[in-house]
Amino acid sequence: MDKDSQGLLDSSLMASGTASRSEDEESLAGQKRASSQALGTIPKRRSSSRFIKRKKFDDELVESSLAKSSTRAKGASGVEPGRCSGSEPSSSEKKKVSKAPSTPVPPSPAPAPGLTKRVKKSKQPLQVTKDLGRWKPADDLLLINAVLQTNDLTSVHLGVKFSCRFTLREVQERWYALLYDPVISKLACQAMRQLHPEAIAAIQSKALFSKAEEQLLSKVGSTSQPTLETFQDLLHRHPDAFYLARTAKALQAHWQLMKQYYLLEDQTVQPLPKGDQVLNFSDAEDLIDDSKLKDMRDEVLEHELTVADRRQKREIRQLEQELHKWQVLVDSITGMSSPDFDSQTLAVLRGRMVRYLMRSREITLGRATKDNQIDVDLSLEGPAWKISRKQGVIKLKNNGDFFIANEGRRPIYIDGRPVLCGSKWRLSNNSVVEIASLRFVFLINQDLIALIRAEAAKITPQ
Repeated sequence: MDKDSQGLLDSSLMASGTASRSEDEESLAGQKRASSQALGTIPKRRSSSRFIKRKKFDDELVESSLAKSSTRAKGASGVEPGRCSGSEPSSSEKKKVSKAPSTPVPPSPAPAPGLTKRVKKSKQPLQVTKDLGRWKPADDLLLINAVLQTNDLTSVHLGVKFSCRFTLREVQERWYALLYDPVISKLACQAMRQLHPEAIAAIQSKALFSKAEEQLLSKVGSTSQPTLETFQDLLHRHPDAFYLARTAKALQAHWQLMKQYYLLEDQTVQPLPKGDQVLNFSDAEDLIDDSKLKDMRDEVLEHELTVADRRQKREIRQLEQELHKWQVLVDSITGMSSPDFDSQTLAVLRGRMVRYLMRSREITLGRATKDNQIDVDLSLEGPAWKISRKQGVIKLKNNGDFFIANEGRRPIYIDGRPVLCGSKWRLSNNSVVEIASLRFVFLINQDLIALIRAEAAKITPQ
């Protein structure tokens, strides 16, 4: 019995030893497989990055099992020669194996956030240059000068003429961008520095007048006849109030404009005449005869119209040939207009839209019609249906004085004083002439008039 029990004990110990040896071998094989994967001898199997994997079909299961068996065969063949699978690894290899599973698998390279930011930043200058294409450097300089003068973006929008027609919102956005956007302000400053000095001077000459400047100009009397020396003295006495680019000629032109619109301190606004009733649209519609609106084809009328057209074209050709003989020239007033006087112009009747050059000692004012031709056609300035065909006459006397005689039905206002029909009044330099709500400034060529007076003084003693 003792021998039998001893045999059973030995067989159990041997079985347990073999079982433990097989478990050790399997664990060593797993460690070797893990170490070989960590060292890169076995290629890593690609797997999906999704958390939930879909179910595989039968053919996919067979292919995956074959792939696993092939990787195991490669792993077994990838063991270093001279070392058996059953041999125990060294202490240094155990340390490497123990450290290998703890090393995390390097994640797939994600797009760096700096690249996206760089791409976004690269798009910003494109938008800035696109915006700069609409806002010119001259517009930016005009905007800055106007805001410094008025401190009001609404006044800037109404008073400044930019290269494009900007809305009030666009002007506000541009001003805030110049203040607070570093990219736009830097590009705008660089563009403004590249402007030509003459362009900068032209832009500064168009700066709006501030309230302080207009208040100083309004103190100059309307009855006085200020010269350039008067405005130059005003600039010297108030250098801080006026803009740096102001000149005496610019102050004189703005003072004449203020006088024309009764903005001086010693001027009062004249009330509108109450006797005349303005014809509204409904009254004019009632006066229309519907029977005359029918389209009736008349061959005789068409023939008369063609003959009249030929006659008018012939008259136009004659007028074009006699252009150099005209006594009064009319030209449009623009920002870069020619000087008011030349060697042949005695005086100028200057309005908002046109100006009339007086080159003879006597000219007639009024409304030109087909049957009545006059020297100065006031209908070119504005609505002249209230003006008579021959409203008045301007004459130059031998002593160098200009007089205007009213020959129409409506009064003519000279510096606010009415000149009735049949009466006359002396015209001085910078006098405001108002005829039926049309205002003009009468300017005298002082140099030419002085020569005329000198010649008259030489003739009188003889």
